[in-house]
Amino acid sequence: MRQLIEGVLLPAFGNSLLAPLEDQARIPMVELAGLGDRLAFTTDTYVVSPIEFPGGDIGRLAVFGTVNDLAMAGARPLYLSCGLVLEEGLELAVLARVADSMGRAAREAGVKIVTGDTKVVERGAADRVFINTAGVGVVPREAHIAASRARPGDVLIVNGSLGDHGVAILIARNQLALQAEVASDSQPLHGLVAAMLAACPDIRCLRDATRGGLATVLSEFATASDVCIRVREAALPINEVVRGACEILGLDPLYLANEGKLAAIVPGAAAEVVLAVMRAHPAGRESAIVGEVTAAPAGSVILTTSFGGDRIVDMLAGEQLPRIC
Repeated sequence: MRQLIEGVLLPAFGNSLLAPLEDQARIPMVELAGLGDRLAFTTDTYVVSPIEFPGGDIGRLAVFGTVNDLAMAGARPLYLSCGLVLEEGLELAVLARVADSMGRAAREAGVKIVTGDTKVVERGAADRVFINTAGVGVVPREAHIAASRARPGDVLIVNGSLGDHGVAILIARNQLALQAEVASDSQPLHGLVAAMLAACPDIRCLRDATRGGLATVLSEFATASDVCIRVREAALPINEVVRGACEILGLDPLYLANEGKLAAIVPGAAAEVVLAVMRAHPAGRESAIVGEVTAAPAGSVILTTSFGGDRIVDMLAGEQLPRIC
């Protein structure tokens, strides 16, 4: 275990807070001073299968997924932990690739992996590798983002094509044979969120549309805020390959998982300014206004279809695709 930590993980994650290899990271409070007035703290566990797929792998997913959970509060992500559950027989070269990917993702996102734990379980007790990450960030004083803050007259914006990650995983599992390639949209979103907040400090709601997709996120907003969110199907940015895959398999792209897409509810008066800022950022070039908030029927999400009819969009019951992240 010592050889694994020193030979594989430390070179991938190395930084001054991790280097002492104590049972905890000791973070000087001065590093947090002046960044905000609240800490954001999150944790998530990643069990995606397969662990390597077009556009990413389980390590990249773990870092960006945790960074994005912090970003949805407007927080600046700072520190992550990494817990590894390794199945006996996992090839060392595979672990090295995953660890290296995590290290590169952390540097790309500007965060440090400062503490962690590693366990090895018997063959068959896990599927190659599972990763748990926890993250700490600082929320700026002006950010008051919450699912309960949507108001009639607000506007719904997404930052790009929906469902790419879900279809990429299907292809990687050989469950879908397509000539066209689809890559996971895994990417960090905190830089985009910071730019949005700079343009409009009064962003109402933010959520990354991971498991359960955009439909589930909007259902949570509508319920928490007691409003109706109306979505225009024709305005939704969906990759043509993703759209075709959904038609073949009978899937709804609104429920497909994403790993680099967010849904934002912003005041109507600020919508065009926020949209322009998003489109100027690498993570938001395909951003689009796709709906608006109304008062009734409260607690519901309604999709206006391309044919002009309306249908109610419910929260996902069960899981459309298992082990997607």
